[in-house]
Amino acid sequence: METAELIKSLVREGQLLAGAAQAAGTAAAVPTCPGWTVRDLLRHTGMVHRWATAFVAEGLTEFRPGDGEPDLDGEALVEWFREGHGLLVAALSEAADDLECWTFLPAPSPLAFWARRQAHETAVHRADAEWARDGKPGPVAAGFAADGIDELLGGFHARSHSRVRSEEPRVLRLRAVDTGDVWTVRLSAEPPRAERTDDGPADCELSGPADQLYLTLWNRLPLTAVSVTGDAGLAELWRERSAITWS
Repeated sequence: METAELIKSLVREGQLLAGAAQAAGTAAAVPTCPGWTVRDLLRHTGMVHRWATAFVAEGLTEFRPGDGEPDLDGEALVEWFREGHGLLVAALSEAADDLECWTFLPAPSPLAFWARRQAHETAVHRADAEWARDGKPGPVAAGFAADGIDELLGGFHARSHSRVRSEEPRVLRLRAVDTGDVWTVRLSAEPPRAERTDDGPADCELSGPADQLYLTLWNRLPLTAVSVTGDAGLAELWRERSAITWS
């Protein structure tokens, strides 16, 4: 996706997140993040937004940890989140195409990286806020969802950090039935290797609309949200080991 499109997605997802959080109330439990309340969700996501803004706005070329989470609650916390989201959108919108700053996943440019990462960070946590509000996450635009699957497979799980491993080689196929996108994920004792291909047999296939597949792969929907064929144990392996944590 183009950077401008990703920024538009970031705007939308942040507004939806704030609205859902406000409606749920900051004391509401977040079923998709066990042990968290909406308060924790807003503090975490707002901190990440400000952390990302610093790299873009200040052109920081080395890693710098976040500034920590605020001791805010209620309406003040929601407004703090909205403010930080706005600062991030402004920084990305005003940044030069040739921006140089620190990143941590492959991307065409640092600006493209931060727009993409923060758009998907916000979309996933928007789903969390909607689970807390009424147990029903809203739709994700199909093209945006497919882009997020690309980032998850080719970015996060291509790294040595990925815990999705198999002692014997296995193949997991992912099929977005509405966009036509297909990914083949080869599992072994090494980090997963994902390819945009439909070639060869697969031990297990997950298929469904791109947004359902996206939220399922991020463990924001149950496996029953998509069609699972073949060895369901491979789908469970993904569910058990694919979590991405802040560290």
